Amino acid sequence: MVARQGKIKQTLWVLFVPSLSPLRKPFLLWHKDLKTHKMLAIDPAKKLSFNRSISNGDLVIVYERHDNMKAITVSEASVLQNRFGVFKHSDWIGKPFGSKVFSNKGGFVYLLAPTAELWTLVLSHRTQILYIADISFVVMYLEIVPGCLVLESGTGSGSLTTSLARAVAPTGHVYTFDFHEQRAGSARDDFERTGLSSLVTVGVRDIQGEGFPDEFTGMADAVFLDLPQPWLTIPSAAKMLKQDGTLCSFSPCIEQVQRSSEVLRTSFTDIRTFEVLLRTYEVREEKLQNIQGNGDGFNGSLPCKRKQCSDGGNVITSPISSVVARPCGEARGHTGYLTFARLKCLL
Repeated sequence: MVARQGKIKQTLWVLFVPSLSPLRKPFLLWHKDLKTHKMLAIDPAKKLSFNRSISNGDLVIVYERHDNMKAITVSEASVLQNRFGVFKHSDWIGKPFGSKVFSNKGGFVYLLAPTAELWTLVLSHRTQILYIADISFVVMYLEIVPGCLVLESGTGSGSLTTSLARAVAPTGHVYTFDFHEQRAGSARDDFERTGLSSLVTVGVRDIQGEGFPDEFTGMADAVFLDLPQPWLTIPSAAKMLKQDGTLCSFSPCIEQVQRSSEVLRTSFTDIRTFEVLLRTYEVREEKLQNIQGNGDGFNGSLPCKRKQCSDGGNVITSPISSVVARPCGEARGHTGYLTFARLKCLL
């Protein structure tokens, strides 16, 4: 059994009805002049190597155990100190992602690539975020494929944005907006760290009050809303979508869903709401006592590790090793409601 065993099996429970519309073909990226809007500048030189081996300046996820990971930028002169010892960054350079590296004390950690799933688990929480179960359902149900143009509001901590960027790569693009300039700037910095700056453009704009920029009218394949009052933005989102485009709104309260659904009926069809619940299982090896006996039936005494033989010798009964699984006691409950809708086709 592998050391530090933990949450390695997950079950997804969700009510799902497949869409009747076929999957759309990917569209080429379309650009407009956005100088009239406050779009945060990016540094194209800041990107990861994306090689199979780790280079100086790369972002790695240091895995200590299933509930303890951290994101670290590799610097040849730096060291990592934790309860397992001291790890030199210089020893990491040139090793492939997924390597097991040892400290001066013989302790070890794993160096993992910064995938979208792992980034969701280690990013800085500037706001509440969407987790893997909701994210995967959003990407699938919005039919996001390489080449799509996606609009998002608000950016928040960038958890969903990271997965959206990976889904539209290499020819698509995600335009994400947040009204809070400092928060938007922090998100932009994160996208540069994770190597996604060429796929994501961050804008500072109050989408709930002003709507999306007119430059995107009729060009978006999908729109995602995570706003306190999404029903105020739905009319603007409808104008941004292509024919047969899809919209998703994330809301923690059912009252928000009800108000949004009323507005959606004007321009959208196929309106559906889901709640995605993920059940995580703990899998581990445990030692169980052998209670089979010798076939003579139960003698009224509980089994013990040490039995007294008739000749006075001692015989030790070894416990049985078995792999057991049980639901995790820290399972995440309600996160929010996902409301999807498809833009009505004009005849």
